Amino acid sequence: MRLLPPRFTRPVFASLAAAILAGCATAPLPPDVLSTWVVLGEEGAATARVITVAAACPTLDVDGRPVPMAVRAAPATIAQRSTASSPEDSKPSAFPVLACEAPLPAGTQKAALAGIELPLPRHEARRIVVIGDTGCRLKKADHAWQACNDPEQFPFAGVTAAAARWRPDLVIHVGDYHYRENPCPDGNAGCAGSPWGYGWDTWREDFFRPAEPLLRAAPWVMVRGNHESCARAGQGWWRFLDPRPLQAGRDCNAQGDDATGDYSDPYAVPLGGDAQLIVVDTAATSWRGLKPGDTGFDRYRDAYAQAEALSRRTTWNLLANHHPVLGFGAGLDKASQVRLELGDAGLQQSFGSVNPMLLPPRVQALLSGHVHMWQQVSFRTDHPSQFVAGFSGTQEDVVPLPDDVSTVQPAPGAEIAQFSAWQGGFGFMTMERTGPDTWQVTVHDRGGQVRNRCLLKGRTSSCAIGRVP
Repeated sequence: MRLLPPRFTRPVFASLAAAILAGCATAPLPPDVLSTWVVLGEEGAATARVITVAAACPTLDVDGRPVPMAVRAAPATIAQRSTASSPEDSKPSAFPVLACEAPLPAGTQKAALAGIELPLPRHEARRIVVIGDTGCRLKKADHAWQACNDPEQFPFAGVTAAAARWRPDLVIHVGDYHYRENPCPDGNAGCAGSPWGYGWDTWREDFFRPAEPLLRAAPWVMVRGNHESCARAGQGWWRFLDPRPLQAGRDCNAQGDDATGDYSDPYAVPLGGDAQLIVVDTAATSWRGLKPGDTGFDRYRDAYAQAEALSRRTTWNLLANHHPVLGFGAGLDKASQVRLELGDAGLQQSFGSVNPMLLPPRVQALLSGHVHMWQQVSFRTDHPSQFVAGFSGTQEDVVPLPDDVSTVQPAPGAEIAQFSAWQGGFGFMTMERTGPDTWQVTVHDRGGQVRNRCLLKGRTSSCAIGRVP
């Protein structure tokens, strides 16, 4: 018996199946639920999260048994504190929503909220989506007014829809979720009516609403960026995204607690097959540099030691942090001359005080954001490959990089062997594991079309195209 008509080929059937699955993943949430997702934390522990306007947290169905969700953060309005903006361009942070969570035990086969299945971690994550720097930039000090109302100029929703269609096992966001810090100027149609500040209304429009297809497609590892530091959107970071329990004094509500709230310890997420992802919070580093005695210098020295200890547990490690230690960008100085912006000086100085090679020997590659482009760097020296995926929604960096980067050292002693970049285009990066130490890395544009292909083998990488047009 023929199950498929002669012209109904397997590739077509696979496409239809993917479309059906994608449709199921975006079935409407209950009216009082604003967002739901699964975040992975220490040792890959999975936690279901829900944001709701209901008076109480919902109940999950976990392998056929009811599991009440617990309150992570109750509705509140946080008094205005010192921020990265002037007081007249800041305001209290209003969170008129309930944040709920429930741990999902290892081995869970099915978890659902009101009949809608939640994505569960796989034993081996072979298909990974990497995105970063996703919010819409509204920043008075930089005269940066991205057109948040224009999906062509703020395409994050389209990026997440395309990435969800790729059907990942895992999503890694390398930081900077929130960018709408100041009010849109009067008369600017591109961002007119946009929420701003650090409360829920901004978090919803900048991240949760456009990210919904991808939040529903796979579990997430959420890396903290400098836009989630305590002086910026740290309150929302701790209420919603960080995988650890929310604790008073580590919530960025009071400026006096920032030395606690701005830092957290590294953790590892198993990827299967003798590999893992090490997540390092570098939200409070400084491109200007750090020196002995600075809080950040000591905290990042300690973070290096913890990451190195974690790395010994497996042969292959990907390390995810926001600030590229071994990548670089370009900007304009006050005279409008192009200047190179090399890897983060604060991390190079603190990590380098422990190890002159900057990263633990078992780190295969770094996954970072912060520089608003896609980038790959491989080295002649014994450094891991660097990938930068800060190109998923935020206003892009368009000052051209040099044509010849062979003499550029993004960190002292780091000699470039292979380099590739894409500037001025939005999209996402994927990683498919094809061997114990081998990943196929693909660069997709906002619609999912392939723009570049790379191979990561061991600590070295190379790409088909050096500069994506």
